[in-house]
Parts: sequence; C-alpha cells; structure tokens
Amino acid sequence: MKKLRVGILFGGRSGEHEVSLLSAASVLNAIDKNKYEVVPIGITKEGRWLTAGEAQNLLQGKSTAAGEDARAKQAHLRAGDPEATPGAAVLASGEAVVVPPEPKKAGGSMVPFQTEAPLARRAADRAINVDVIFPVLHGTFGEDGTIQGLLELADIPYVGAGVLGSAAGMDKDIMKSLFRASGLPIVKHVTILRGDWEAEAKKAEKLVERNLKYPVFVKPANLGSSVGISKAHNRKELGPAIYEAAKFDRKIVIEEGVGGKKKAREIECSVLGNDRPQASVPGEIVPGKEFYDYTAKYLDEGSELVIPAKLSKSETKKVQELAIRAFKAVDCSGLARVDFLMDPKTRKIYVNEINTMPGFTAISMYPKLWAASGVSYPELIERLINLGLERHEEKKKNQYSR
Repeated sequence: MKKLRVGILFGGRSGEHEVSLLSAASVLNAIDKNKYEVVPIGITKEGRWLTAGEAQNLLQGKSTAAGEDARAKQAHLRAGDPEATPGAAVLASGEAVVVPPEPKKAGGSMVPFQTEAPLARRAADRAINVDVIFPVLHGTFGEDGTIQGLLELADIPYVGAGVLGSAAGMDKDIMKSLFRASGLPIVKHVTILRGDWEAEAKKAEKLVERNLKYPVFVKPANLGSSVGISKAHNRKELGPAIYEAAKFDRKIVIEEGVGGKKKAREIECSVLGNDRPQASVPGEIVPGKEFYDYTAKYLDEGSELVIPAKLSKSETKKVQELAIRAFKAVDCSGLARVDFLMDPKTRKIYVNEINTMPGFTAISMYPKLWAASGVSYPELIERLINLGLERHEEKKKNQYSR
C-alpha cells in the first residue's frame, strides 16, 4: 500500500524559530514511518526554503552561520526533547507547491505561472510533491495565516487551523473581541497602537490607568511564546513595558492582572478536532518566575507542570467547556491549546488566549495533556494528519462558481 507523503514544515522567520526546530524534530522522530513517507521542509530565519538534506541540516543547525546560531540557542532551550535530533528526516531528496523565493529587503518576486521552458524547468526543480503538510511553525509567518493562505492557494491539505482561525488566534486584540462576542469571560484590557504611543505617550498611559488597575501585563498583539511581554506594577514600569512590546508589533495589548498582588493560577487545556472538537484534561503551570515568560518556558528550570490540574470536577468541566467554546469562537480546526487564568481568591476562571500551533515537542504541554487523557504522541500526530485531510475533503464540497 502506498504511503501517504507528509511534508513536515518547520523553522520560519519568527522569533520562535528555535522552538519550531525542537517541535519538528520530535514529530519527525515519532511519526510512524511504516504509514508515512516524510518530506522535511525547512525555512531559514531569512525566509529561504530548504528541502531534504538541506532541511535536515537546518534542523541540526549545520547549514549556515545563522544555522549555527540557531543550534546554539536550540541547545539551551529546556523544552527540547534530548532524543529528538539526529536522523529525523528519512528522504535524501524532496520532489506540488513551488517553493516561494527568499524575501528581499526591497521588493520581491514570484515565479510566473506560465513562462519559457528553461525557467519553468527551474521552477519544477523547486517544487515539493506531498499529500499533506504538517506545518510545525510557531508565531509570525507560520501560525498567523500566511502559510495557511499559501497552502490554500496550492490546494494542499494541511494540519491545523485555516487562514481565519490562524490569523484570529494570533492577534490577541481580535481574538479577545471574538471571545467577548461569544460570551466568554475575559480579563479587562485596552489596546493601543504603536503610532499613538510614539505620538502621545502620556495620553496612552492615562488611557491605561483610566481603564485598568495595576499590575498590568503588556503584550505585543501578534507574537507567541511570551516574547515581548512584561508585567508593570506602576506607571514607572508601564512606559518601558510598552516600549518593549512595541518592538514586536504595531498593536499593544495591556491586560489587568488577575488576582491583584497575588499571582493568578495559570491553567491550560488542549483541544483536538474539527467541527466536533474534544478537550483534554486541564493542566496547570506553576512558574518559577513572577509569570510564565519566554525564559520561564524554555530556559529556567524552576517552573512546574501539574497534570492534571488540581481543580474540582465542576471547575475541570468548566475549563473544558470554555476551551471548546474558545476554539469555535475563532473558527479553529485541528488543534489548539487554550490558556486560562484563575483568580486565587474567587476561583473565577478567565479565558486568556488560544494558541493554534502550540509547542509540539514530546514534552510540551499540548501533547502531555493528551497523553494524560489517553492519546499517545504518535497517535496524536496521526489524528492531526487525518483531521487535516478531513478538513480538506469537507472544503471540496464547496462550489466556487455558478
């Protein structure tokens, strides 16, 4: 029986490039090679697409000086699976998406659909023939709908949320608007634009203080892995926090801290499915730092994962119900991890955010929650591939002309 050809897409131009390499290495090691023929597809931090041996080199940090830097960072990420490195890819050559060109600083280009024979042959040489793509990309240019749009245009099945779900799930401002419209409990927040902050910083600070109480969390609207997030306890800390977040996005989301001076409990729940999604048992993160930032996630040893979370039966059920509602609110599909905040005093639960392509190493929270729910890591990979194919078949029922 012919094996399904699965393209594992990893790397990318975002600040979560190294985390993506770790996720991809785990998937490549765990995927059932008896069922699937695997095509590794890497994207460098500069945006250059690599297949086969070059993609394998990127995964192992061997390809370029930038790759060596990525390897150095990767080696220090605590979330890495120590067994998920060499020998992950199984093909010596990749063979239909035409690989996009490397982004240029000034302008860009696309290979024409119809052209002279020599150029057409060169485009064919750069094509990748696969049955389905598993995009293990985190953050900007991968989890935000951009890659999903490319795959939609190419009519290739892929794992995970579509263009809308990915884009809405990435933008914390839009995400919260959809959550509010769906009646989900969210924390008080305001959104300001970088341009407004740069033009009238004092006015922006007054807007925050008029609507929120300290401490507040300041975040770039479009980023993941807690990059660029700061906690501000007062006005003195607010300005530098906004300045830091503004490095990463034109929109800055400021949220009122849950629990006041006491740390909120951080609960997470994994969701799996398409139109009828299921929720895993919830887990809890006890950060070694004041909150679960990038350093606490990937570098420090002090954070603790508690699975299942110490919740009552009714609280567990509520978290699972809210996770599924959040999943549907942004029109998600395939997979997502929904993060919650619980007030330590009142035990009120708030939906914080949704991650449409969460960390996916064997020891990441998303697969660990499913393992605790009875779904092993290899089985989870297979179910996600099938969900991507199922979604593509469902889309084929659509009529696009009269």
